[in-house]
Amino acid sequence: MTEQTARLHLPYILPSQAQKHVTHNEALQRLDAIVQLTVKAVVATPPGTAAEGECFLIATDATGEWTGKGGRLAFRQDGAWLLITPQPGWTAWFATEGRYRLLRDGAWRDMPLPATGRLEGLGIGTEADAANRLALASPASLFTHTPDDGSHRLTVNKADKTDTASLLFQSGWSGRAEMGLAGHDGFSIKTSADGTSWHTALLCSGDGRVSMPNRPLAFAGLPAGTTKPASGSAAGFSLLFIAEGGFALGDAVGGGGRELVVPAKGVYLVTLSLAVVSSSGHRVTLFVNGAAASFGIAGNASTAGSSQSATSLLALETGDRLRLQHEGVAEFTQGSGKTCLSLAAL
Repeated sequence: MTEQTARLHLPYILPSQAQKHVTHNEALQRLDAIVQLTVKAVVATPPGTAAEGECFLIATDATGEWTGKGGRLAFRQDGAWLLITPQPGWTAWFATEGRYRLLRDGAWRDMPLPATGRLEGLGIGTEADAANRLALASPASLFTHTPDDGSHRLTVNKADKTDTASLLFQSGWSGRAEMGLAGHDGFSIKTSADGTSWHTALLCSGDGRVSMPNRPLAFAGLPAGTTKPASGSAAGFSLLFIAEGGFALGDAVGGGGRELVVPAKGVYLVTLSLAVVSSSGHRVTLFVNGAAASFGIAGNASTAGSSQSATSLLALETGDRLRLQHEGVAEFTQGSGKTCLSLAAL
């Protein structure tokens, strides 16, 4: 019969042994140190003010009287140090780090998660909460395929059409972009400048049709009829047959109608169409903020009706004001599809 137990090395009380209480107390000391093991800290030298019952893990680079004793547990008992060699599979609560660890392959490692099972929340590098049951704080994350399957698919599911299944991108915890099925079954990309007001930049319907609801687009003109602007006069618009992305009518123009106000900076495809009834020779020029742009239409004298159009690319700024300037004398047919100005942001 050996004198110690196989695993915890607790001393046996031997037959006919004198002072059996010494052996018994030594076993109790080791049990007191090992059971519900709590490591206060990892240290390289004996702490000068250790309290009774405190346990420390001796660092591998220990010096002084603990030189060569790295990896052992130092338990303060009756004013002395009880040194215990931990065994593979032991677990301990590391108080300074606030986590359980397992001794495996010669090192104290974080407790592994079960291979299967259910967790109510998981925080990796951060805290999970009731809304974010899976939370990750990391400079990057990786989702990859398995050795058996070269593909990988990430699924985001929602319960009903009016619910949301999306990816939200934030800056300083304030939303700036969102893509997915946001309140409907069409895939959309939305953006926000303040996290409160959102604008749909792109919308894809279930049948694959793509639209840009916030794209600046306008088709402006005057009510159906004819007009004969005086030479040197300005003319505006009173109807927006198409208006998307924030186009609006602004200040009144002396020759009739109002200026067309550009909602956003960008390059625009601009088309000017004229339905000419008759002319003694004319020129219609687009003015931007009261100054002539390098864009217009000129026509010769004619008594026969004709249609003219010109298209150009113009760089416009937010708030630019557009109107038409007439030279010469001509009569024009107004209305949708007649004498109109159209703009579309590219």
